[in-house]
Amino acid sequence: MNQEVLTPERYYRAVVEYDGTELLGFQIQRQGRTVQGEIEKVLSALVERPVRVKGAGRTDAGVHATGQVIAFRIPWKHTTEDLFRAVNARLPEDIAFRHLDLAADDFHPRFSARKRCYRYQIGLWPGHSPLRARYAWEVGPGLDIEAMRRAASHFVGVHDFATFGQPTQGDVTIREVFSVALTHTPPWLYVDICANAFLRRMVRTMVAALVQVGQGHRNGEDIPGLLQARDRSLSPPPAPAKGLILTQVIYP
Repeated sequence: MNQEVLTPERYYRAVVEYDGTELLGFQIQRQGRTVQGEIEKVLSALVERPVRVKGAGRTDAGVHATGQVIAFRIPWKHTTEDLFRAVNARLPEDIAFRHLDLAADDFHPRFSARKRCYRYQIGLWPGHSPLRARYAWEVGPGLDIEAMRRAASHFVGVHDFATFGQPTQGDVTIREVFSVALTHTPPWLYVDICANAFLRRMVRTMVAALVQVGQGHRNGEDIPGLLQARDRSLSPPPAPAKGLILTQVIYP
């Protein structure tokens, strides 16, 4: 008998952390390193057959994660702890499983999710910090953080975010943003955004608009008009990918 008959097939869910600096995003591509590609390569080698991984969010090139969620089905006769250790021993240094357990058969990391949360990290220090800049947008001191908070409140609720992003598939651009919180911990400013789902580059474009407000280049009361306009050409260029972290995906 072959391995597929002898070994029970099990469905797993994992929480994944990665440093996206040298990765071309989550989704597998024909060329270049991706999170999905690296994980599939390790799992396929472990069980000596192709393995496909599903993810909760298709993060862009350069975006990081501490709470990406994936699912995969493989034949595995050892313990979950053995699989956890085996995978982490083989993954490259910039990707790691943080947690692994068995999943329900109807679980889907993307479609079962109810909420996704991202953190964007802004550096308020003067000049350039080579180490901290790896995970932050160096904006520098002088932002009007209270004005940014007032502007951020306009994003909360159900809106059409066509001005701030583009759908990964289809043409529906309505999303519900549950919260936008700005936390000032000098010399950092953290922007935490949770929503039912996000458009491509939506978080980074929202953050870029808030920074314009903080710098006095845009009135925070313009945000509702930008949402109503549904015009991508009116939005600022998105903030750099390196400051963005997928922190949590929440399920029922």
